[in-house]
Amino acid sequence: MTNASWLYDLTISLYALSVLGYFIDFLQNNRKANQIAFWLLSIVWVLQTTFLVTQINAMGGFPILTPFEGLFFYTWVIVSLSLLINWFFRVDFFVFFANVLGFIIMAINLFATREQASSMLTEQLMSELSVIHITMAFISYGAFSLSFIFSVMYLILYQMLKGKKWSKRLRRFGDLSQLEKLSYLCSVLGVPLLLLSLILGIVWAILKVDQFSLLDTKVIVSFIVLIAYSTYLYQKVARDIEGKSLAVWNVAAFLIVLINVFLSGAFSQFHFWYS
Repeated sequence: MTNASWLYDLTISLYALSVLGYFIDFLQNNRKANQIAFWLLSIVWVLQTTFLVTQINAMGGFPILTPFEGLFFYTWVIVSLSLLINWFFRVDFFVFFANVLGFIIMAINLFATREQASSMLTEQLMSELSVIHITMAFISYGAFSLSFIFSVMYLILYQMLKGKKWSKRLRRFGDLSQLEKLSYLCSVLGVPLLLLSLILGIVWAILKVDQFSLLDTKVIVSFIVLIAYSTYLYQKVARDIEGKSLAVWNVAAFLIVLINVFLSGAFSQFHFWYS
């Protein structure tokens, strides 16, 4: 890590204030709190981007080789995509739910090692396909994270409508069809990115890793994630399944993503730099 740690600390402090503002808005329908939270989140994105650029300049490459760097990039993707989706679709409460998840990941990242990878390891991992492979994987995870958020919002709204809990909060959730559509679109983005990431990763591993095996834990769980979300898309497109059952499937699929991000690397034989 560089001396930019203070920038990370400032970023997570403002992130906490932003999430708090969105939480106040969620409880009290406070539009002023929502606006303040949005601008704080915009500042968080600027600081995160500045931190990434600082690390790139310091390392001479893209900073995704350690748990700290990888999870930080994952959080940056969530913030970036949530702001982008909010800009185009204006779904109330979406940014709140998305960035509760993002803040949790960033808070967990405080406990991740901030040591840099060795120069020999860096040289090996930064070669050719590995950076693109890792970057695309985290972008796909970001897309799946937002798809998960939309499904959670769908289930909450579904229960509110079923219980006839009419309120201003209910109206701000949007409508079920919009939430389902946005969840689907995020998955449509994530699946091909993950597929391409796996292809590039396997090609890189065959070229660079001794005794590479497709039975590696990280590889297996990654393919399970791909199959889970491909099945989700198949049910939506080919079988025309929709509604609560599809949202529940999406939530379950995201739990596999979390296992892949936080746990499977510890049992991997060659993803050792990220365990």
